[in-house]
Amino acid sequence: MTNMPLIAIEEHWIMPDVTSALRAVPQPDESLVFNEMGDNQERLEDLGAGRIAAMDAQGIDVSVLALTPPGVQPLLPRAALTLSRAANDMAAAAVARHPDRFRSLSTLPMSSPRDVAGELERAAGMGHVGTMVYGRSGDLFLDDPAYDDFFSAAAELGQPVFIHPQLPSTSVRDASYRGFDSMTDLALATFGWGWHLDTAIAALRLVLRGTFDRHPDLRVVLGHWGEMLLFWLDRVDSLSRIAGLERSVSDYVRSNFYITTSGMLNPALLRHALSVTSVDRLIFSTDYPFQRPTREDIDSFLNHFSTDAEREQFSSANAASLYGIDFSAKP
Repeated sequence: MTNMPLIAIEEHWIMPDVTSALRAVPQPDESLVFNEMGDNQERLEDLGAGRIAAMDAQGIDVSVLALTPPGVQPLLPRAALTLSRAANDMAAAAVARHPDRFRSLSTLPMSSPRDVAGELERAAGMGHVGTMVYGRSGDLFLDDPAYDDFFSAAAELGQPVFIHPQLPSTSVRDASYRGFDSMTDLALATFGWGWHLDTAIAALRLVLRGTFDRHPDLRVVLGHWGEMLLFWLDRVDSLSRIAGLERSVSDYVRSNFYITTSGMLNPALLRHALSVTSVDRLIFSTDYPFQRPTREDIDSFLNHFSTDAEREQFSSANAASLYGIDFSAKP
């Protein structure tokens, strides 16, 4: 295998002020416990030598930083805006300190829809290469018309929108994800199942809402091999005619969506993804620090691509094109 760059696009971080604010809300997001397991909190807060050492050990050249779940979306509008701006300033400063190793996705005040497009534009002007959001903020779904200005701005600015999993709503959890011990309840509602189904629904609702008909240049990224959506395209395509879409759901997925691995380096998932979308839509990520594949794990997975050209697309070229990452020049 030739020596080629490796870009990871879903590498999480946190700032202490955001952690404090999230813990202080009346009903804190239970998934915060995952940030505190083992040495995760220390790794999440490290935007310097420790993180770069971990990247070196894995053979990762560039990490695209993104605030860890649940972002600032559980916060009230004013706090969400203040902390979004602070997080974007901090991430931009980390990129400025290590311009050959880091890029960043912006954090947006989704609980204050009127402020979202403006902060996206400010963040893009600071050098953020895209943004990471979640499928719901309070009672507002991501496809709510209140966010259409945001999607318009994202398309116009060339800022890809990464939709990341989040804890399902209380009503959904009560209906589907309870009845066991508290930790099993939480795991079932998050990484075991609920996170991914929730995110797939958010993406599917965007398609059904006609978001990509209004904003054909909008690019969306889904983690975890497409959050189940790639595995059910035969069925969801039946929604296209009923919803009055211009194209099939699978056509929107192939033309407007990019898919990343989130550290799930399973060749069977790769084979399926290649059967329903194209290699130029697949991108590497580790979901650091929650997943920590070794260099050997990564190299072994890359060997499942049939050609060096495909391997390079997945490992760096697709991410570089999507996010405007130039290896020959510093930002």
